[in-house]
Amino acid sequence: MARGDLTDAQWTVLKPLLPIGIKPGRPPVHSKRQLIDGIRFRTRTGVPWRDLPVRYGPWETVYGLFRRWQRDGTWHRIFEQLQARADAKGLITWDISVDSTIARAHQHAAGARKKGICRSSRPAVSSPSPAITAWGARAAD
Repeated sequence: MARGDLTDAQWTVLKPLLPIGIKPGRPPVHSKRQLIDGIRFRTRTGVPWRDLPVRYGPWETVYGLFRRWQRDGTWHRIFEQLQARADAKGLITWDISVDSTIARAHQHAAGARKKGICRSSRPAVSSPSPAITAWGARAAD
């Protein structure tokens, strides 16, 4: 067992929550615990799937289990069941903290005109002079 792998106590809690996957044919070579430890190693360290240590099994098998359970919602169900157990034991504090020190404003909030301030005395930068025609020549006075 590696440093970050599931302990026996953690495995006894997790094992009943896993789906029963009995398929006809050849029995699996790698245990669910081994594959889950591989998934946990990958998510904990951030290594690419192909760089997964051999002790967790082939990376294709570990990735296949991860994606299959992700698609069918198994991970979410496991999370909800573990969360419900922890909440029933009083291990979760449901306090909400709102921090308003970072409040994003709309992009137009920076430098917007204020009510009552008229800037009509300043000409617009991008508007052409009325004395210049469309061809760039001066209009006759």
